[in-house]
Amino acid sequence: MWPLAPSAMLFLLGGILLCGEMAEPAGGLLEVTIGAFTELKLDQASPTEILVRNIPQNFSFLLFQVHTQFQNVTLSLSKIPSKNDSDTGSDTGLVTILQPEQVVCTWYLESASPKQLVASAVTIPYTERDPIPGACNLEFSLDVYPNLHLQYNLYETVIEFAPANLGHARGQSAPACDVKTDLNSRWRLLYDVYQYFLPENNLNESTLLTHLRRMSMVQQVMANGMKLATLTSSDLPSVSFASIPGQGVIYSVIVRDPVLNTSAAYVPVHTYACNFTAAVDNCYTLGKVSTKIFFTFCGLIGLFLCFFGHRFLKTDFFFVGFVIAGFLMFVLLTRVTQLGYDARLGLTALSGVVGGFLLVASWWRCGSVYACVLPVGLVLGFLLASVVFFTPIGEYEVFRDSRVFWMTFSAITAGSVLLLPLPKILNILSCALVGSYTVVLAIDSYLYTSLSYITLNVLKRALNTEFSAAYTSVPFQTNDFIMIALWAVLLVAGAGTQFYRERERPPFPPTPYLVWKRDRERRKTNVLDPSYHLPPLKDRVLLRLAQFREIFRREQPAGERTPLLL
Repeated sequence: MWPLAPSAMLFLLGGILLCGEMAEPAGGLLEVTIGAFTELKLDQASPTEILVRNIPQNFSFLLFQVHTQFQNVTLSLSKIPSKNDSDTGSDTGLVTILQPEQVVCTWYLESASPKQLVASAVTIPYTERDPIPGACNLEFSLDVYPNLHLQYNLYETVIEFAPANLGHARGQSAPACDVKTDLNSRWRLLYDVYQYFLPENNLNESTLLTHLRRMSMVQQVMANGMKLATLTSSDLPSVSFASIPGQGVIYSVIVRDPVLNTSAAYVPVHTYACNFTAAVDNCYTLGKVSTKIFFTFCGLIGLFLCFFGHRFLKTDFFFVGFVIAGFLMFVLLTRVTQLGYDARLGLTALSGVVGGFLLVASWWRCGSVYACVLPVGLVLGFLLASVVFFTPIGEYEVFRDSRVFWMTFSAITAGSVLLLPLPKILNILSCALVGSYTVVLAIDSYLYTSLSYITLNVLKRALNTEFSAAYTSVPFQTNDFIMIALWAVLLVAGAGTQFYRERERPPFPPTPYLVWKRDRERRKTNVLDPSYHLPPLKDRVLLRLAQFREIFRREQPAGERTPLLL
């Protein structure tokens, strides 16, 4: 046995050989070193035979894994792959249980891609005390399935894995998986789930393969990954996360034996939550034109409201009505119809316009300050509640219950009503905060930033009931810190500007309908008022049309044009 703990020795070995080996030619025989990362070049013409020699006797099993960016490769234990001894994927691996006196191990690797592709491979050894990942597999094709099965959609990314089993020495039979459930069985094992974000806006293949090296061995995963959950053997071996299209994420699972204090890592899996080969909306062309147009207009209006919202109340109320009606209509259309995204977005915009006009009409006709500022406060409360659940508070287990989540969310949203006795302050704060955040959303439609998920996660939860079980952590990198700083500057500058400009003005103007009615009566009775002598509407329209036609009428030149008579 090793003088150091197996995991510590593996970490040391991985650190020494972290630089890996140079790329090998496609096809033929390739001899690799245990613990060293090797860069491979694969093609469809000739499979590659991977060979490991001089395996120490204290190793009980080997985990060989290979990774590509998105192309599938087939890894097998025999030259002719079969269902029971091979696996295909972009992140795949096989466990080889070593026999007594075995010092050589072989795997076969081939690609179905007509083009040559680059892959990264590594062989990781484990001792008889280490648990065997996926050794109690009952769902997937292999007897021992050490891989993480990943699926994603627009809302969530789900990983599943096969339960592990206790380790055993060479030549001994594996412990039974489900005969007993005491501490001497595999039911004592624990599973730690880790997440690792790749650099944002980076779809580079070499970057992915480099960072995968940090999530392949136990000590590296614990040092670099972010631990999200610990599952027991009685839990369902499945974890869901919020999908982040275009953002590379690596997931890894470590199985721990708390009695022997040993552990082993499953084959890490990665995703960008998008398709590299799709003709439309692939990883390189994310973001629909309709979305960019929609949020660009919203961002321009939001920027205006951030600095001048309280002065131009009708624009302020129109935007708030637009946001409320549009959000509700988008949720309704998505849940009850099968319309395409562009059609839903168009109907959302139309519904928002109608909702905006209704709120403006309510203000114009009724002029109730509190009734019209209430929706403004609710939008502010919605954004504040979204920010609260965007923090680590949103990851608390209690909020995975949808009833608890929506009750708490509604309570925080309704908390903005506490400022309703101060409608001017409430309206200015709402204009500054909501308007500046709309600018952030507009920028996000062109340049990725995690701040868009403040509200997007809430929208996903409203659209998909299963999203409540997903972990919603997102990366915070350079773009995000820049956008936070921009948001803060806009918020402070917008609120400060409006409070300064409105400091000596009345909190709200008089009711528009009463002003209009008063002016109409004044025009009827005051003959000295120039507006009293306005011609009828029909005559004014005809006059405007005549003036418009004059623009296109050709000007006649001055001077005599008749030829002189001789």
